Amino acid sequence: MVRVFIGFFTSPIVVEKSQRIREEAGGYIHGKWTQPQNLHITLQFIGEVDRPSLLELVKTTQEVASNFRPFKITYKGLGVFPHLRRPRILWVGVDLGSSPLKRLAKAVEVANSRVKNIRPDTKPFHPHVTICRMRRVDERKLRYFLRKYQNFVFGEEEVNKIAVIKSTLTPEGPIYAPIEEFYFSEKI
Repeated sequence: MVRVFIGFFTSPIVVEKSQRIREEAGGYIHGKWTQPQNLHITLQFIGEVDRPSLLELVKTTQEVASNFRPFKITYKGLGVFPHLRRPRILWVGVDLGSSPLKRLAKAVEVANSRVKNIRPDTKPFHPHVTICRMRRVDERKLRYFLRKYQNFVFGEEEVNKIAVIKSTLTPEGPIYAPIEEFYFSEKI
């Protein structure tokens, strides 16, 4: 069995600017910050799968990639899940390009619904990059911080591939590694 999700890693510019956020908020946001090499967008979390299901996921991911053209996205603003009264996840949002990203996530979910033992996500897709899993936070300072960065642009990139990504849980945090990556089609 292997633990996987479908998604893609973010560009170095997002990594650099999220490090700035970590340094600035370190005094009042306490939790597990995402390692720079692990910053990504999850299109669909799958969970534990056996080898036959994994091979099918690789096929469906390749199929989806072949039906998309590259598109640009802009990372903008900060937010929290589930809500401000009980913040657990600090994230960077997606502004420009969120519509094609939502279509991509839906295509992944539909394609993977044909794979045995794969269940659709129960939560609606919200394009974001998780940068911290918060344990303790000064809520007043967090509100100010979110307002300060609500229009901050973290960067832009072209989304031109998706991957089946292995997630290995360790005491130090997860280790993510692409199993297979597929580039989008230049012609559709």
